[in-house]
Amino acid sequence: MNKTVPTKPYADQKPGTSGLRKKVPVFQQENYAENFIQSIFDSLEGYQGKCLVIGGDGRYYNREVIQKAIKMAAANGFGKVMVGKGGILSTPAASHIIRKYKAFGGIILSASHNPGGPTEDFGIKYNIGNGGPAPEKITDAIYARTKTIDAYKIADFADINLDTIGKQTVAGMVISVIDPVEDYAALMEELFDFGAIRNMISLGFRIAFDAMSAVTGPYAKEILENRLGAPNGSVRNFLPLPDFGGHHPDPNLVYCKELYDEMMGDDAPDFGAASDGDGDRNLIIGKDMFVTPSDSLAILAANANLAPGYSAGIAGIARSMPTSGAADRVAEKLGVGMYETPTGWKFFGNLLDAGLATICGEESAGTGSNHVREKDGLWAVLLWLNILAVRGESVADIVRQHWAAYGRNYYSRHDYEGVDSDAANGLVTALRAKLPTLAGTQFGALTVASADDFAYHDPVDKSVSMNQGIRVLFEGGSRVVFRLSGTGTSGATLRVYIERYEPDPGRHGLDTQEALADLIAVAEEIADIKARTGRDAPSVIT
Repeated sequence: MNKTVPTKPYADQKPGTSGLRKKVPVFQQENYAENFIQSIFDSLEGYQGKCLVIGGDGRYYNREVIQKAIKMAAANGFGKVMVGKGGILSTPAASHIIRKYKAFGGIILSASHNPGGPTEDFGIKYNIGNGGPAPEKITDAIYARTKTIDAYKIADFADINLDTIGKQTVAGMVISVIDPVEDYAALMEELFDFGAIRNMISLGFRIAFDAMSAVTGPYAKEILENRLGAPNGSVRNFLPLPDFGGHHPDPNLVYCKELYDEMMGDDAPDFGAASDGDGDRNLIIGKDMFVTPSDSLAILAANANLAPGYSAGIAGIARSMPTSGAADRVAEKLGVGMYETPTGWKFFGNLLDAGLATICGEESAGTGSNHVREKDGLWAVLLWLNILAVRGESVADIVRQHWAAYGRNYYSRHDYEGVDSDAANGLVTALRAKLPTLAGTQFGALTVASADDFAYHDPVDKSVSMNQGIRVLFEGGSRVVFRLSGTGTSGATLRVYIERYEPDPGRHGLDTQEALADLIAVAEEIADIKARTGRDAPSVIT
């Protein structure tokens, strides 16, 4: 039996580039999750009788919202729901399931790399039929509906057993609980040379993968240990926990310090990696060599042809604007297209669907390809392992050879987290006011060549996205970028990206922060960061 439940709008249910993210107690308010889910359905057309994929990263409140979503999908007329066992589906796996089974779309429950727990973060986002995040025209429609919603539809039946694989029909809708790992693992076997990787591991190659008690654990355990033969224990913290075991599931050098210290130690494994809360980000570390996400994107693109899935070469590379220009030089050498987009994976979707790009990446540790329409942490790890197995060299050797061939982009991101929102917005407003006067200004030996607020003109659908980040470019190729991030749930995060291109191999061994010191000082001077935020130093440096 279906019910129509009267409701009233909540303020500020505006989805960002990664859906709606709030604290768990916010989502636990009466009808809060239901309002947003119904607003998604009310913003779509043509889904009657179609399939909806539902899953999440296992964080606190995941199971409860999945039950709501299943019952609401039935009441709204979907013909089938596919849900991961235990409510588990990594974000890239969900994208693959949507694509493989030609689902109408999917609801992914995650707050990505943000902490989980009873008072921590939760999120809901909608992915369209190509497997990628909903474009702005849909998220705008969802937000508009949240402001006027007066009722939601929900079927009245008992909660579904999410822990047993199988199918059942309830309220006229087929509910299929699936193995969350099987289809994704099979796709990885198609893309990569598992035989070569397995042989490398059998010869003593050691892997340390930290799943951070998040969703990638079951995937990494199955693929790295069961299918590729890495010894038991190679995958750590592999059981997804509602609070991620107290971890902050963001694979960077702050929250993965233990892994980093191990990889810099005397008895380091050959390869270290980690993934985040929902499985779409990655950290790559070799013995004595941290690989920045920007360098990783460039190196993966330059060597992708070594993997069977990309043996014919790549069509093009896309990167988010704040990501370093390292990949640009690879695209130039390969003679393929290079696309600079705003931050947010949905901007890559048109390029991938149109066949203009094959490999995409963001400086925030997100890398992926046209195999799905999301960034994919474990995919990046497996492509690295494929490259290492074929080349027979260490991570450090491959990185240094890449710098020698293409030059090194010294690059760092300084995050000021939890900044007062008014202060952060005031800083950006003041920066925008300065832009017309910055060109030609000298800061010591640095001269500003140009400054702007990045606007993206989509080559496929001709849409324009304005105000995507403030760029200050210096003569010689250095730059500083300022951007407010939308991935947090408390205050604002100011991200400052600093980059210097160094073609001279004799200067490739400098400490990154030392190499960027003058640019870091200029960034502070231009933006008045300390005065406007009250912060003496960044919260996180990557």
